[in-house]
Amino acid sequence: MGIEWIRDLAIVVLGFGVTMVSVFIGILAFLLYRKLRPILDSVKATAETAEHISSTMKEEVCHPLAQLAAFIQGVRQAVSLFSGLARRKEGSRNG
Repeated sequence: MGIEWIRDLAIVVLGFGVTMVSVFIGILAFLLYRKLRPILDSVKATAETAEHISSTMKEEVCHPLAQLAAFIQGVRQAVSLFSGLARRKEGSRNG
């Protein structure tokens, strides 16, 4: 029994140990995936629901409010324009 035999034995033992640890980690990862899969599916469904709600809000609330705000702004500008013209006519009559 020389040093070569001990070296070969160490290589075989370490190779076997690394293989066993790799298989163990793989099994743990698979079990963890199976445990977390329902949670991940639930999170995905919740995210899709939130996306649907936000798109519905955008279509049903935000767009009409933006149109109303644009209409009100247009009316304000028209009133401002006509009141400015009325003031100029009054100023030219009195002056």
